[in-house]
Amino acid sequence: MARKSYQEQLRELRAEICYMGELVMERLRMGLDALERKDDELAQEVIMGDSEINRMYLDLEQRCINLLALQQPVASDLRFIASSFKIITDLERVGDLAVNLGEYTQDAERDLFPDVDVQAMGDLTLEMIDDAMQAYDQEDTAACRELATRDDDLDHFAERASQIVVRDLIERELGSPDEVEYLLRDVSRLLLTIRDLERVGDHAVNIAARTLYMVENDDELIY
Repeated sequence: MARKSYQEQLRELRAEICYMGELVMERLRMGLDALERKDDELAQEVIMGDSEINRMYLDLEQRCINLLALQQPVASDLRFIASSFKIITDLERVGDLAVNLGEYTQDAERDLFPDVDVQAMGDLTLEMIDDAMQAYDQEDTAACRELATRDDDLDHFAERASQIVVRDLIERELGSPDEVEYLLRDVSRLLLTIRDLERVGDHAVNIAARTLYMVENDDELIY
């Protein structure tokens, strides 16, 4: 009977972590929408919602600690709990990056770089997080390995976007000191946005790496 209760706790942990993934993806989508529409109200909702993700993280962290301390799991169960512990950390950090998008929205003045498709990059990162969480839920190791290769595409996307911004800045005719200051603020905001979305992709790969380790005891994607 005790063993059944233990297995139920493991199933509940997995379900709650998948729910945390859904919530984080929702907040990331909201952050991208706020940035695209320059919607300060939606941006504030993303920023204020971070406390919910943080509380969920702390609760799941404590569950992992309790399972490790009280149940003393071995073999596959130990890998599952340890990997889950790492995955919630990645999800919490994606939540922080969504908050960054909300803050960039509130700081944005104008959209001066239409050739940089931030939304397309954001869609790619959302797909990666979604696929990583499905791989975790379904223990799909093939999906984990496939996702790791897609991160190269995201890195190239980010590199091209950064090059567009820098080239445009070099070629642009600068005006008054105030205009230069506004321009540099927008450049900084956009480069930070590109960097943060690239980091979301890194966290998706981290989730895939921990899932692969969880299922096959294979650390090839971790290092």
